[in-house]
Amino acid sequence: MASAKADSTLLARQNEWQGQLESSVYIEAYYQYDFNKPANGLRPAFVYSFHRNNIPSINLAMVKLNYNSMRFRANAAAMGGTYSMANMANEPIYLRNIFEANFGFKLLKQKQLWLDAGVLPSHIGFESATGKDCPTLTRSVLADNSPYFETGLKMSYTTDNEKLLVSILVLNGWQRIKWINGNTLPSFGWQVQGKPNSKLLINSSGFIGTDKADAEKKLRYFHNLYLTYSPTEKFTSTLGFDLGVEQQTKNSKVYSLWYSPAIIARYLPLKQLAIAARAEYYSDKHGVIVSAVSPKGFQTLGYSLNIDALPTNDMIFRVEGKLLQSVSGKNFETTNGTYTTLSPSIAISFCYSFTHKFFQ
Repeated sequence: MASAKADSTLLARQNEWQGQLESSVYIEAYYQYDFNKPANGLRPAFVYSFHRNNIPSINLAMVKLNYNSMRFRANAAAMGGTYSMANMANEPIYLRNIFEANFGFKLLKQKQLWLDAGVLPSHIGFESATGKDCPTLTRSVLADNSPYFETGLKMSYTTDNEKLLVSILVLNGWQRIKWINGNTLPSFGWQVQGKPNSKLLINSSGFIGTDKADAEKKLRYFHNLYLTYSPTEKFTSTLGFDLGVEQQTKNSKVYSLWYSPAIIARYLPLKQLAIAARAEYYSDKHGVIVSAVSPKGFQTLGYSLNIDALPTNDMIFRVEGKLLQSVSGKNFETTNGTYTTLSPSIAISFCYSFTHKFFQ
């Protein structure tokens, strides 16, 4: 009897760590036409996703391995495409193709308390780098100018009823893999996400830290708030608001402010057809995040409308029209090197994803 009980206990412990290995492939191709025909062939400098103009491109191609068990999880993903070229430009060459590289341990057997470490998806924002998870083809200015990824330690707790998630993070900095040379202080983050019911999600995420070396350190405080409401399976709306401040100089008591509200609505008139619209505004008068040509800084309205065809769960064909309108002067470059207040564009894209489970 004792031997049987010991064998049962050993088997239970083994099952806690034995899990499922899954591989996935994701590819997102696009063609985009900017009617201003910028001479450098790129969208404005604050656009980090879908930023190539008038040439067929791959925004994101990714291969990922994921392992999940009751007490351990790990993710490793390699990527290529114009997204990685733009977003990883500040990283060493040998790190620029890392999309994810992390592992985590469940600290309590009976509770969802996890400690994860490595290169992680950002805890900030309601849009991600993978288009299939977003209602619109391109990303908002708000999303492109806040972190898509982060590196560090993350402790998260989810209640048993899964209605509340709380996370605290210690990070390398603002969207960084490699530690900033000359910086001796970590940055910090938090996330509180509530789901009062199946139709409503409310999220609060924050960042406190710096993106500079100690010699020029300017503290940055940032908060992202959003809510998602889905009254029916066919309709979803998201309302988000970013607010950030940063010291103008080291140890200064004077701060520069930027902020951005955005709203996105998506409707599925048919199972294989979706329509999404977005309206946004981004204000950064002092150029903390977005540099501007105009002396009045960067203050821009944005509108977009896209139609998605969804032939299968693994494929999306998309068309999107988009207009950015500067309200602070001429900030958008044209083909002859002059600047204008409008940036109209149209884009098409194709997303494909594939997942394979090896064992369970």
